[in-house]
Amino acid sequence: MMPPAHAQRNEFPAFPYAIIHGARYRQTPMILANARLILPDGVRDGLEIVVTDDLIREVRERTTGPAIDLRGNYLAPGFIDLHVHGGAGHDAMEVSGDASHEICRFHASGGTTSLLLTTMTAPIPEIVNVLAEVRKAAAPLRQIVGVHLEGPFISRERPGAQRPEFICDPLPAATKELLANADVIKRVTLAAELPGALQLIAELCRRGISVSGGHTDAWDEQVREAFDQGLRSSTHTFNCMSSARRRGVRRVAGFLEFAMSEPEISCELIADGHHVSATLMKLLYRAKGARGICLVTDAIAGAGLPEGTTFQLGGRQCVVENGVCLLADRSALAGSASRMIDVVRCAVTLVGIPLHEAILMATGNPARAIGLEGRKGALRTGADADFVVLSPELEVLQTYVAGEQIYPSSSS
Repeated sequence: MMPPAHAQRNEFPAFPYAIIHGARYRQTPMILANARLILPDGVRDGLEIVVTDDLIREVRERTTGPAIDLRGNYLAPGFIDLHVHGGAGHDAMEVSGDASHEICRFHASGGTTSLLLTTMTAPIPEIVNVLAEVRKAAAPLRQIVGVHLEGPFISRERPGAQRPEFICDPLPAATKELLANADVIKRVTLAAELPGALQLIAELCRRGISVSGGHTDAWDEQVREAFDQGLRSSTHTFNCMSSARRRGVRRVAGFLEFAMSEPEISCELIADGHHVSATLMKLLYRAKGARGICLVTDAIAGAGLPEGTTFQLGGRQCVVENGVCLLADRSALAGSASRMIDVVRCAVTLVGIPLHEAILMATGNPARAIGLEGRKGALRTGADADFVVLSPELEVLQTYVAGEQIYPSSSS
């Protein structure tokens, strides 16, 4: 799902940098003007943004000085994807700098300026190795803001495309090595009902790590206990989670209903038009409102590959088919083939969510979910200069990280 050719050719003037002791410094302020700014409460015209030292220094009324003319296109904060397994044929579990670079490059074409590389259920030493490699890759690749551990502490009843033979309970023997690398971990998906889960949730929250419920078979009261320990998110809502069912003569809520009814829980949504129907997406929007949803891709290695391409996901054979990634036997979804702009566009066109709210779901909400709201996710003074320039048709024209254009790249 690569962008159209006209988007790749749409270029604006670049501003010069100086290299001082190996670090990049902008020699003059960069001013972005003649754009429709997408703010949390709507779209505004007549404003410009001043960038110096990789930060937004001012959002002000348009002046007459020299500026990059964005030609009336939209200017939004850079997208933040909390759930990225891969893209362009590469998997986050590959633990190579080249793989991380290609994943970031692909997702930059969809407007993503910050992402969490997301692991699969695997042996603990393999996951620890990924954490060590991401620690190295994150310095040169500013898009990577950490790791999302999805598994191995998930339900054996609801593994989805994860490999059940590596699922384990979050007891101290299994969590010790992971917690030793907690500086890289920003988010953990787990099943609240597992032995040791409540203790791990409390420890992760103490360390400032976001805890999300997913691949879970939990009952209502088990989710409440996890919520009381600090769980505040729902992973790929509607997919691989318990919902209302009978226990004896009563019908009892599952994780889904708890997440939808609790205002403090933010819900991931894969709005690719395949994982969740338009009606269910509308239901979630009505229940949670604009500030309760985080759009994610859940993209895997097949994202960006041609139709019919086969590839591996955690040792399982998968195929790209009809714009989504399936297990090769077509028995289940394996993950999405989308970029963030694709899920934003679906939220607007399929669900009827106003553009500024869909952008909030891709920027401010995920920034808040992982504790980055002071730095990212909004066009405001003091925030990182992470931007995406969008056409009226919601195609990505340019992507900036820390004021530097990363898409299209100079080699495009």
